[in-house]
Amino acid sequence: MKLLSIPSEQYENYKIDAMFDCYKWDPQFLDQNTLAKHVLVLSREEAEELSELTEKLDLETRTAEEFLLHHPSLWKVLALPRKLYPELKRMKNYDAKQHVRLTRYDFHPTKNDNSGQIVWKVSEVNSDVPGGFAESSLLPKLAMQYLKNDRYTSIDFGSIFAGALAKKIPSNGTIMFVHCTSFSDDRQVMQYIGDKMESLGYHSLYGAADHLDFKNQESYSLLSGYEGKIDGIVRFTPIEWIKDMHPKTWSGYFDTITPSCNHPISIFAQTKRFPFVWDTLEKNGIQLDTWRKLLPKTTEVHERKQLNDFIYKPAMGRVGEKISIEDACMEGEYQAILKDVKKHPKNYIAQEKFISKPLISPEGESFHVCLGSYAVDGKHAGFYARISTKTRIDSEAQDIPVIIERKDNYERKRSI
Repeated sequence: MKLLSIPSEQYENYKIDAMFDCYKWDPQFLDQNTLAKHVLVLSREEAEELSELTEKLDLETRTAEEFLLHHPSLWKVLALPRKLYPELKRMKNYDAKQHVRLTRYDFHPTKNDNSGQIVWKVSEVNSDVPGGFAESSLLPKLAMQYLKNDRYTSIDFGSIFAGALAKKIPSNGTIMFVHCTSFSDDRQVMQYIGDKMESLGYHSLYGAADHLDFKNQESYSLLSGYEGKIDGIVRFTPIEWIKDMHPKTWSGYFDTITPSCNHPISIFAQTKRFPFVWDTLEKNGIQLDTWRKLLPKTTEVHERKQLNDFIYKPAMGRVGEKISIEDACMEGEYQAILKDVKKHPKNYIAQEKFISKPLISPEGESFHVCLGSYAVDGKHAGFYARISTKTRIDSEAQDIPVIIERKDNYERKRSI
C-alpha cells in the first residue's frame, strides 16, 4: 500500500474533471478541500486479501441480521429506538433473494511489531446507506489518466452495483432514488447510479422519503407528474432519519415487496452495539470469527471507568462524528463528547483504540487511511477510501481514488 501524487501542475484540471465528469459536484466540507492530491495504490496481494476478508465479514453479518430479525428480545441490547419496534416486526416477510444487500466495511492499516506487515483492523460496517459510489467507480479511472501509467487497474463498483440492481428489478422498470433532497452531496451519489441505471434502460426518479406511498406492500411514486407504480427502491436516507421525519407512509419501507437497496434489516448491524449480541449469536451456531479477529474490543460505556486505551463512539454515528480521539478533536469538542457520553451512555460504546499506521506521500506528508471495502449480495464489489492528516477520519477527510497493481506486474515482482 502506497501513495502516488497527481502531478501538482495538473491538480486543478484533475479537480475540475472530477466535478464535471465524476459527479464530485462539491469537493469540499466548509472551507476544507475534500479531494485528495494523491492516489492510493494497493498491491494485488493486498486487494485479494481485503476482498476475501470482506466476503467473510459479509457472510457473518447477513447471517446475524436474519437471526436478529426473528429474535426481538435482542433488540433492547442493540438499544434500537423503541419507536422502531412495531415496524421491525413488519419485516418478517423479508426475503434476501428479493432485495439487493449493499455493505461497506471500513478497514484501517495498523502498526504491528518490527515485521513491517500491515495488520488490518475494521472500525465498523456501513450497513444501512453507504456512499462513495462515483468516487469508487469513476475517480480511479480519472486518476490513472493523469498518472499516465498502465501498470494499474481498478474495480468499477458502479457497474457491479448496477448489475446487481438489474438482476432484481424488472427490465425497463422505474426506480425511485430516495435521498435527502436538500443535500447536493446526497444527490450526486443518487444521480450517478441513477444515470447508470438509465443507461441500462431503466427510468430513474429522485425523491425524498415521503415521495413514496405503499399499497398492498408495493411502492408508488407521489411525485407530481410522475405518479405511478415503482419497480425498485434505492434508499440513501438513513432509516433512523426516516423514523424522525415520520412521513405518513414510512412503515411501508419495512415490509415492501418492491426490490429495495437497502432494506431496513440493515439497521441491526449499523448500530455500533452490534458486538454486544455476538455471544448469543455464537451460542446459536452463527460464526463470527472474522469479526472477532478484526474489530477492536468493544464494551459498554459503564465498563470503562477510565478510558486509557479506549475511545467513545456514538452507537448510530456516521462519518466519524463525535468519536473521542482527543488529539483529533477541535477545541472544546472532546469535553463536549465526554459530557454527552455521561448524560446518554446507551447512545455510545467504548472501543479499544488501535494505532493507525500512516502512509507517507512522495512529498513527505503523513496521512492516515480509512479503506472502505464494498460487498454487494455477498460478493466483493470495490473500494472507497479517505485520508486525513488526523487519526480520526471524519467529514474533513479527503476522498482518494483506489487503484490496484495489475496482475502481470504483481506476478513479475513475485518472480524477482
